[in-house]
Amino acid sequence: MKKVLLILMAAVLLMSGCGSSKRVVVKPKELPGWYMHPPLSTDTVLYGVGDGKAKQEAISNALTLILSTLNVSISSKYSAKNIVKEGTYHNSSDSTYINETHSEVKKISVSNYEVMQSEQLGWKHYAVLVKVDKAKFFQGLYKELEQKFQLIENQEKNLAMKNALEQLAFYKKSLESFKNLQNILAVMSVLQPSFEAAKFVNRYESLQHKYDKLLHSISFWVQADYKPLASPVAKGLSAKKFRIKQLRNKNHFTVFVHADIKRASAYGFSLARANITIKTKDIHANVIAENSLNLVGQSSQGYSIAKQDLVKKLNKLIEKEGIAKVLNLDI
Repeated sequence: MKKVLLILMAAVLLMSGCGSSKRVVVKPKELPGWYMHPPLSTDTVLYGVGDGKAKQEAISNALTLILSTLNVSISSKYSAKNIVKEGTYHNSSDSTYINETHSEVKKISVSNYEVMQSEQLGWKHYAVLVKVDKAKFFQGLYKELEQKFQLIENQEKNLAMKNALEQLAFYKKSLESFKNLQNILAVMSVLQPSFEAAKFVNRYESLQHKYDKLLHSISFWVQADYKPLASPVAKGLSAKKFRIKQLRNKNHFTVFVHADIKRASAYGFSLARANITIKTKDIHANVIAENSLNLVGQSSQGYSIAKQDLVKKLNKLIEKEGIAKVLNLDI
């Protein structure tokens, strides 16, 4: 018993001794001098610092900071000049556009950069100093644009073998790939003041012109065995700026809406259950797109009203999903 008591007393003394000892406090690591006072950017080089939970995140933040500094230059350079927007020239004094440019500049990728300094400041905390050579940055953007335009122009040579809707989809996709073009050109002009953007502007506007011309040449006609179902489809196509007219030429297409409608009732409601098959055909009656839908119209006022509700359901579906998805057609 005495032995056990002695052991307990020793344990108590040991614990009290530990409690009285000083706690070890880890002093936060000081930020490096290059982070607090980074080099100033020059006419040829841009510098930026950034930090993050991982090194790559820190690099990304540093590049974002570098790009954000170009915003001031862009505002100054274009305060009384013209820049490209949506394929046409507009005066850049439009403050709304300048703000849009600022928000979009940070989306431009920087592939040519050099990490000058990197340091782990603590657990999941990194800091970096990044250097971007203006000439290399410019050349990278120039090369990227040139390659994209060249690829599109090469693919364009094979368009004659495709129907008008396939050609339209090609031009639409091509234009979407240049949605950030105006901001890239603005940055390039800041990086190299002698740069003439007209070369790329003209090529973009050529694509836009071909898209618009093709769009205006395409026509649709909609046929339905239950005629009211033709209206929502025609409305959806018209909203896409297609002509709804019965013609006979290579750029004319017909949409056939076949509805297998079954009469039913449930819980006091009249139902119009429909399996709807939609086929789009070219002038030679070739099926170029097809889709199948299952919709149910309902009404407490009878079957005829339920069929009218079926038309409303198709209209709502087109408004929600888009006519392209409903037709299973890339337009």
